[in-house]
Amino acid sequence: MIGGESERTNLQVIREICGVLNELSPMPEGGFEKLITFVPDRPGHDRRYAIDPSKIKRDLGWKPSRNFSDGLRETVEWYLKNREWSEEILSQKYKLSRIGMGNRTLNDPNHGISTDSK
Repeated sequence: MIGGESERTNLQVIREICGVLNELSPMPEGGFEKLITFVPDRPGHDRRYAIDPSKIKRDLGWKPSRNFSDGLRETVEWYLKNREWSEEILSQKYKLSRIGMGNRTLNDPNHGISTDSK
């Protein structure tokens, strides 16, 4: 992942996703923001994500090809157009397993992270 110089809090990102969904696939009984629920913070829970792209910009002349909002909209549009793909993933057919994780799943207590000291 390369940063696009558009730092946002998690809540700002989810509200922007809700806004795009409200526009592209409105809920009959109101907006998607009403589905946001708050849970107690967990130790180490990220409140925001920020990636500094200065090195790749300096060394390779990289620059973002689109801004955050446009990229987010494109992502939401892709998921809406490819619902069969996401429904198959969520159907538990894959048991939320990740490639290369053997029999571990994202539902296991270690979130698929090996705790072996090997």
